[in-house]
Amino acid sequence: MLKHGRRNLLRASGAGVALSGLGAFAGRAGAQDAQPLESVRIVTGFPPGGTSDTLCRRVAEGIKGSAYTKSAIVENKPGAGGQIAVQSMKGAATDGSVLLQTPASMLMIYPHIYKNLAYNAFTDVTAVSLGCTFDFGFCVGPAVPDSVTDIKGFLAWAKANPDKANYGSPAAGSVPHFIGVLLGQAGGVELKHVPYRGSAPAVQDLVAGQLQAVSAPVGEFTQQANAGKIRFLGVSGAERSRFAPNVPTFAEQGYKDLVFSEWFGFFAPGGTSAAVVNRANAVLRTALALKDVIDGLAVMGLEVKSSTPQELAELLKTSYDRWGPIVKKIGFTADS
Repeated sequence: MLKHGRRNLLRASGAGVALSGLGAFAGRAGAQDAQPLESVRIVTGFPPGGTSDTLCRRVAEGIKGSAYTKSAIVENKPGAGGQIAVQSMKGAATDGSVLLQTPASMLMIYPHIYKNLAYNAFTDVTAVSLGCTFDFGFCVGPAVPDSVTDIKGFLAWAKANPDKANYGSPAAGSVPHFIGVLLGQAGGVELKHVPYRGSAPAVQDLVAGQLQAVSAPVGEFTQQANAGKIRFLGVSGAERSRFAPNVPTFAEQGYKDLVFSEWFGFFAPGGTSAAVVNRANAVLRTALALKDVIDGLAVMGLEVKSSTPQELAELLKTSYDRWGPIVKKIGFTADS
């Protein structure tokens, strides 16, 4: 079964993420006398304005002026579906001054679809802390008739209008991309995928009527959906999202195998020492516990969850192993 729900994923991994505060002591131990860094760069592979960028900026605000660093900036390196940012960790400083924040897709899915991926998900980055979890939504805009109000209705409309059966996602080979593929397979219709460099530009085209549908994190849609400019057809979680409580899940609509969530994680370059990783973990978990950070991320549909480095490493391995057979079933490669 193609289940990737938040609850199942975290339970299966043994991650027990976020909450216990385990590892925070380890982050402080042995680092009490360390001098704060002059600056920290938090690298994201997506453009300003989206969920990944928002998480980075909230955390940057939370860690600057701390015992860890005097200042913190966000460096956006969009392109290649988030690969450029991950690749930039190769050879980066291992003193804690460079951190990567990335969705899981770049590490748990891309190794299964790219024959010549320019990085190794297990050696070129070092797990520091989970950042948040989130569900996905599937929305349509003014290019789709108002009579289409659910997933079955959209799939029927797409089958009747194959030249218009298009949907966008933040990147080829991402979870939102594959959600569209699996929905199309379930409905017996081929949905044509249009990859974007992040969710924000896809949603802009959706609102403008230049794109029929978009599969993306729930938080990318809420503002425009609340304004009546686009329509939620379904969400991917095991339960309804608290950010879109009136929207039924795919499972509620009869697609019981389509239960998917994802996570964002913070990573240091490969080869970073345990002492540096633990120190970064402690400051990140402190920042992620701030009310301003929690509330600010909630606006984007993100549920804050932190973890120990070990928990994130285990979660990555479990996620990687889970997605291998899913990708094989879909039959997608980067050359598809």
